[in-house]
Formats: sequence, structure tokens, C-alpha cells
Amino acid sequence: MRICLLCYRGNPYCGGQGIYIYYLARELHNQGHEVHVISGPPYPDVADGVILHPVESLNLYETGDSLVKSLMRVRNPIDFYEFAAVCLGTFPEPLAFSLRAYRLIRELIKEYRFDIIHDNQCLGYGLLMMKRLGIPVVATIHHPIPIDRNLEVSQADGLWEKFRLKRWYSFCFMQGIVSRRMERVITVSESSVDAIERSLKVPRDRLRMVYNGIDSNFFKNDDNVAKEPRSLILVNSSEQSVKGVSYLLKALQLLKNGTDVRLKVVGTPSPDGHNMKLVEEYGLQDIVSFTGRITMEELVRHYVSSEICVVPSIYEGFGLPAAEAMSCQLPVVSTSGGALPEVVGRDGESGFIVPPADPAAIASAVERLLEDESLRRKMGATGRKRIEQNFTWEQAARKTVEVYQEVL
Repeated sequence: MRICLLCYRGNPYCGGQGIYIYYLARELHNQGHEVHVISGPPYPDVADGVILHPVESLNLYETGDSLVKSLMRVRNPIDFYEFAAVCLGTFPEPLAFSLRAYRLIRELIKEYRFDIIHDNQCLGYGLLMMKRLGIPVVATIHHPIPIDRNLEVSQADGLWEKFRLKRWYSFCFMQGIVSRRMERVITVSESSVDAIERSLKVPRDRLRMVYNGIDSNFFKNDDNVAKEPRSLILVNSSEQSVKGVSYLLKALQLLKNGTDVRLKVVGTPSPDGHNMKLVEEYGLQDIVSFTGRITMEELVRHYVSSEICVVPSIYEGFGLPAAEAMSCQLPVVSTSGGALPEVVGRDGESGFIVPPADPAAIASAVERLLEDESLRRKMGATGRKRIEQNFTWEQAARKTVEVYQEVL
């Protein structure tokens, strides 16, 4: 089968979507399919044998150019739309990428006749134009973005901030229209199936659930790496409210006077962002550190050297950090938000499940694990076994192909 994967931002450092596109493309190729990846910047890493077709854009969020210099780079109507939309405070990348990808696919099909086009949560109007080329189009939705939008708007201060957020998230209207016109929508958990049906109104008979995989040969424990005593790891420095970082910081404030604890946050914070303000407000400067941008090898080392992984999210469509930590035999303190219980399993097996937005519950679970090394080891071993049995990229690719074949 000749498969065309679309990803408007494909680099693994952009989050779960970049990881998804790398591993799915690699495993589809390993199973004998011809895989092409069309991606906007920052471009993805691809495995040997996978064909990458980069799509240029103004990439205004990365360049740091002045408005005048950016305007001088405009060459066509799509460029002008991207420039104007950024100036107006909206997020243009999904629509702009989908139109550029459609234009590229029109040229590529002269040489490659794709059997199927598989979009990775772009959901731009260009996908509807691709359907007119006579090629079936399916899409993966990791979780519906309106959930993020609604939570951020509800927690925003003032009418202007609420308006600014609604303007930024205006692309959600387009994604709803496009998702309802896909032949099939693949999503990564049962929780997301329910959320997509409810939020985006995609008919349930077009939704198919395929769990993400974890590269357990890469994410694994290393007994040669010493554990940092009483250390926690959080793999996310996002300012998005849905990630629940503020509740973990509040939990650390509750712990700091009676419990020796350290938190490593994988990522680079916004210097004037909400999370950094809370670190200062709660007096956590001595116990919270940020790694900055790191390699995947460094990420594994940080998992392995930590004692507990904390996932405080209000909602997750899957929860890759929890699964990666479990694969490294790390116990998890996770909320019950979204799909996290599907990944972590029952409370008390691979980790503790606590209610979302509950700092006291997070603090209690962390304290209990820090005081019980044997429990940490037991939960770590159980988590590793759960990943090996339920979350592999070989399974994910095989089930994804079954969706392709169903459509064809």
C-alpha cells in the first residue's frame, strides 16, 4: 500500500504529534508499505526508507523576523493569509498547511498514486480538496482541541483575555467541519472516542480507536544510572491550563515544609509565564528546575534517574509521558483526566490515580511513594509489563492498516 501521512508540525519536540508521525511511519514501512510524509516546519525525523516531502511556510512562530521582513517573504495568497492571520492573533498553520499540502499532492500523484491520505490532526479545508482527487482521506485526532479552548477561556482573567483566546482558537470551527467529512477518524483512546463524538459531532460509526505505542527498546530502565533521591519528573512545561502544572506546583508548596522533594520539568518555560510566576510565588525556586530543550536520549536518562513521574493534566487524549515513564519502570502519580486511567491502569498498580485539579491528593500520593521504595519498585515493574502487553507501535500500525483497508 502507498500511504501519504500529513503532519503540519512534525518535529518530535513539538509534542506527541511529532512522536506519533515518526513511529507510525517507521512501523508502516517495516510492515512492507511505501510511506510518504508531507510535513511543514519544524520538519520531522523520519526512519530509513520513509520518504519526506517538506512543505515550506513562513514559519512565523520560529523565525523571530520583524513584521516588515516577514512581509517581504510573502510570495503567494497562502503566504499572505498566514502573515495576516498571525498579525490578527489567530493560528493559521492548519489551514495554510492543508492548502500547501493539497497543492503538493496534485503534483506528486503524477509520479505516486497514493492509496490513502492520512492526516495527523491538521484538519484544514485542504483535506476536503484532496478528497476530490479520488483518494480516500482519513484523519487522526489525538483529542478535540475545543476541550483545551474551553478550559483556557473559563480560567482567563477579563473579557479581553477571553476574546484573545477565542480568536486564537478560531480554527476549531474549521476542524469540526472537516472532521465530520472524513471517511474515518482514528483516535488514540476510548476517552477520546467519547470526547470527539461529543465535542466535534463526528458520528460514532466513523470513529476507530487505535492506542499509541511506546518504543520499549528505547524507553527502558538502566541500572547503571543512579536515582536522584526524592526526585520527581514532569515532562511538560506548557502554559496550557489543561496540563494542570499549577496544581502540581501547589502540591509542592504543600509538601516543601515537611518533605524533602525535587522536581525536574522537561522543557523550557516562558520567563514571564504563569508557571514561572507560581514557582516564585510559592517559593519553589530551590526545588524546581527546568531542563530546557533536550534530546530523546537525555529524556530517557531523566526518566531513569527520577523516582516518580507526575502527570497532573486536567485532560489527556492519551498521555505519552505517563506511558514513557512506565516503560522506564517509573511509578506514576497521575490524575484521572481523560485517557490517563486507560494508560496507567487501576489505581495502585502502576501508580496512583488522583482527581484532576486536586493539589492535596497529588501531594499525598507523592509523599506515600517517596516513603516506600519497595512500592516504587513494584509499581515500576508492573508499569513496564503493562506497556509491553498493551502499547506497541507494531500493534498500532497493524490496526491503523485495518482502518485503511476498511475504507478502501
